[in-house]
Amino acid sequence: MRKLVYLSLGSNLGDREANLKDAILRLGALGKVVAISSFYETEPVEFAQQPWFLNCAVALETEKMPKQFLSAILSIEQEMGRKRQANRLKGPRSIDIDVLLFGTSVVDTQTLTVPHPAMHRRRFVLEPLAEIAPEHRHPIFKRTIRELRDALPPGPAVRRLARRNP
Repeated sequence: MRKLVYLSLGSNLGDREANLKDAILRLGALGKVVAISSFYETEPVEFAQQPWFLNCAVALETEKMPKQFLSAILSIEQEMGRKRQANRLKGPRSIDIDVLLFGTSVVDTQTLTVPHPAMHRRRFVLEPLAEIAPEHRHPIFKRTIRELRDALPPGPAVRRLARRNP
């Protein structure tokens, strides 16, 4: 059974645009990419002393189960040079792929929490996601992505760039 998964992608090292495009192509091996937002240049949050990010949201249909899907995403990140360091979770990275929503599922394990536990507080996630799924409802808050985005206070800069999808 196919599930519609929403992902947030980010990169702030190297050729950020090429990194996002490469990740999107690789995600195609996990299912069918059905929507890609514009790219957004975003100010870093939490750990501000690093380069700005390029972010986007991706919608993908997959038959994989959540844990299988997460494992595949972690492999893509590793293949693309991502080195996860426990002491630098929010630091610079060539690619970051976060599972935001997995159909209407609610998953809470040691390795995966869906919906993403911080997505409703992050403009750099909600702006691109609202572009491709404005009316999709958060399975816990029961509010649309557009409503969650519109409820955010002003915060770190998020600038939409010209549409440059692969």
